[in-house]
Amino acid sequence: ENKNVGILKISLIIFAIVCLVYGIGYFFAPSFLVNLSGDTPVFHGWLRWSGGVLIALGVGAILVYLNPQNQGIFVTTVALGSLLIGIALLWAWITIQEGSKPWFSALPTIVAFALGILLGWSRIKAKNILYPKKD
Repeated sequence: ENKNVGILKISLIIFAIVCLVYGIGYFFAPSFLVNLSGDTPVFHGWLRWSGGVLIALGVGAILVYLNPQNQGIFVTTVALGSLLIGIALLWAWITIQEGSKPWFSALPTIVAFALGILLGWSRIKAKNILYPKKD
């Protein structure tokens, strides 16, 4: 059982790091990230808003890492969220605008799909901790 929780905890830490890195970037330096992508400027409120959500999810993942007992709903939600992010980024990658840098969508697409799969798999492996049977 400890090995299964270990896989879950590794998945949560990776998820937290990704969320915090992107969240802090979007929240505090949206212009830099838009320029880095080579895309046209966008309203920074949209990026800051998503940055705030990512920071909150990263903090939530750290809290679940510290106490994973009964936290199956959170892990299921972030696994699903990661897969949906992967789909959205794949869509952006396929319909990329001329002048944009493909790696800016490709790298997070791969990371999001990998995280979704890893979190989903670790959720199954750690189901006894995430969804303990009630006596």
